[in-house]
Amino acid sequence: MPRPRSEQARQAVLAAMRRAVSAEGYAAVTIEGLATEAAVSKQTIYRWWPSKAAILGEALLEGELPGADVPLAASGDLEADLRAWFAASSARLARPESVALARALIAVTATDPELGAALNERFASPIARWIAARISRAKDAGEVRADADAEVIADQFVATASYAALQGRPLSEERVRATIEVLLRGIAA
Repeated sequence: MPRPRSEQARQAVLAAMRRAVSAEGYAAVTIEGLATEAAVSKQTIYRWWPSKAAILGEALLEGELPGADVPLAASGDLEADLRAWFAASSARLARPESVALARALIAVTATDPELGAALNERFASPIARWIAARISRAKDAGEVRADADAEVIADQFVATASYAALQGRPLSEERVRATIEVLLRGIAA
C-alpha cells in the first residue's frame, strides 16, 4: 500500500537532511533548503519538528549512519579482534560524510539530550556491548584481570574512535596498535 502524501513528504525531508549533512555538514543545512528539496513549506517542517537538530535526529534514527556497519570479529584472539574492529571503524569514520555526521551528532546531543541518548543507543551501544562482551570472554579465559571493568574499557574504544571521527582523520595502524597495547597492558591478567 502506498504511503500517505504527508508521510512521503516527511520521508522526503528526512532524506534531504541525510543528504545535506553528508554533503555540506550540519552547519550548512537550512530549513529553507530542506523545504525546497522536499517540496514542502517551512511551516510544514516546523509543524513536524521543533528544530533542525530534531530533524537530523529522526533522520539518523530512521536511516543509516556511515561507519556503523563495521564488522565485529570473533577470532578468539582479543588483541586481533579489537585491532580489526578499531582499524575498520577508524577508516570508515574518517570519510568526509562520516565526519560531518559525527559532528552533527554532537550538535544534536547538545541540544536534545533525550534524542542524543536514543541515537547513542542505536549506534554506539551495540558496539560498546560487543566490546564489553569480548572483554568479558577474555576475562573468563584468564586473559584479562578479573577486576577489569569491561564497560569502561568498551567506552574507551568507542570514545577514541569517535574522537578520530570528529577530527576527520583515521587512526594510523601504528596509533591503533599503540592504543590497543596500552589498554590491554592495563587490563592484562
